[in-house]
Order: sequence, then structure tokens, then C-alpha cells
Amino acid sequence: MERKRSTRNARAVRPAALQARSLRRTRRDRANETAEDYVEAIADLSASQGEARVVDLARRLGVSHVTVNRTVARLQRNGLVSAQPYRAIFLTSAGRRLANESRRKHETIVRFLESLGVPDDVALMDAEGIEHHVSAKTLAAIVRWLDRHD
Repeated sequence: MERKRSTRNARAVRPAALQARSLRRTRRDRANETAEDYVEAIADLSASQGEARVVDLARRLGVSHVTVNRTVARLQRNGLVSAQPYRAIFLTSAGRRLANESRRKHETIVRFLESLGVPDDVALMDAEGIEHHVSAKTLAAIVRWLDRHD
């Protein structure tokens, strides 16, 4: 007698087009991940210290000042920050929107993981990666789930 494949196993084998679309999205998400991390850190530093400096960003993000300078130049070209050499870095309105969106996603994922019983410190660390790759549809479903379970 032949067994029926469970829905879970059937979904494990993805059609090539779906896999390709999924991998393209993952690559796009990775490209945006650095920008999201930087604008979030700039927003946090600006709120707590009044400004974000290269040295503070390097310390907070665990990278060199050279990496920060290169990334800030890219963020500036993309219209997310304004900066001048040896001066503070400030978010543009587009940068503030991205920072707020990233923070909202992060906080939602943390709340969700904690509601599942994940320890606070682990939820904070895991959310840092998940927030960059969660789709709008999945995030909306998580918010609906949290609204029902809070």
C-alpha cells in the first residue's frame, strides 16, 4: 500500500521557478541588510548621544572605521544619510523611514519569539537576522498572531 506524502514533505521539494524566486529575494534581502543595520544604529546613536560618529558606529557594529566610511558613502549615494568627512552622520527622511521600519520589524520578531518561549537574549540575537528576511505577508501574519495571543 502506497502512503500519501504529507503536506510538509510535499512542500520540501520546491519547483525550480519558486526556488529561483526565493533565492533572488534572499540575495536582495542580504543587500539591504547592511543598510538597515546602519540606519538603525545611526538612529539609536542619534537618539542617545545627539549624533552618530564613525568611531561609534564602528564600535557598535563591530567593524573597522574604514568599513564604516565606505558604507556611509554608499548610504549617502542612496539618499539615506547625510555626512561630511570628520563630521557626524545624520539620517535623511528616507533613512529615518527605513530605520523606523527596521526597528518595528525587529521588535515584532522579538515579541513573537519571546511569546514562543525563546529566552530574551536569544530572541534578540535571532531577531537580528530574521528581521532582514521576513516578508511583509509573514510579518503581518505574526502581528495578527500576536494580537490574538497578547
